[in-house]
Amino acid sequence: MVEFREYARSSDDRLDLLTGALLIARDAHPGLDFEAQRARLEELARPLCDRGLSALPPTVQARVLSDYLYVVCGFHGAKADYYEPRNSFLNEVLERRTGIPITLAVVYIEVARRVGVDARGVGFPGHFLVRLGAPPGSPAAERNEPVIVDPFHAGRLLDENALQQLLRQAKVRAPLSAEMLEPAPNRHVVARMLMNLRGIYTQRGDGPRLLLTLDRLIDLLPALSSELLERAKLYESLGAPGAALADYQRYLAQEPGGADSELARGAVARLAKKSVRN
Repeated sequence: MVEFREYARSSDDRLDLLTGALLIARDAHPGLDFEAQRARLEELARPLCDRGLSALPPTVQARVLSDYLYVVCGFHGAKADYYEPRNSFLNEVLERRTGIPITLAVVYIEVARRVGVDARGVGFPGHFLVRLGAPPGSPAAERNEPVIVDPFHAGRLLDENALQQLLRQAKVRAPLSAEMLEPAPNRHVVARMLMNLRGIYTQRGDGPRLLLTLDRLIDLLPALSSELLERAKLYESLGAPGAALADYQRYLAQEPGGADSELARGAVARLAKKSVRN
């Protein structure tokens, strides 16, 4: 059984998106059967396998996939209970057929991959999207413009006006750019899933689950300094001064001149003094 830390140490080109999503789900469902979830996706994709989608233009691929997943299969965005943690766990999204943009995107991408369609996640500001089409820079990409799909709103195809509207909704002042629509590495997709859960657990005051989520984030992206500082403070609040001290020291090693370096130095001095007294 693969462990998250082992998974996080994999090279980027070997980091599987589905495995990452299932590892996150397993934190809430310790007995989760990964093979059963893979089989569920295979079954979900089967009706499209003989449609010859790989030979069609990205626009047609997107319309067929969106119609199948959202109209035929009933997947939909979780608008009423958006911040329910279950919407971040892929097994529950597959079971309940509802989720947030990023988990619905994972379903879309994994089904597309199984029927020969190149689909990738896009970490668009404020709203996770899916991009269909050949990888940037490839000969096929020059023949067909990529298509951008909104996995939360019934897989609708987004034109430039719709993308600009999403930017306005996210209160992003920067103009729409090609970089905003670049495919996100799987590592960053999994990290964004964890950041969603981090926000939910912070809002709910669920310290133990927040701690586990921060552990996962730091394993996945060790250079994250703000999360390291957040975990140090959380360790203190949970009564683990030794672990807090180690994180404050690690933060200072990474960010000796960071905005919160004085705060961290003060915490190190305070906790070290307490350790000597004890």
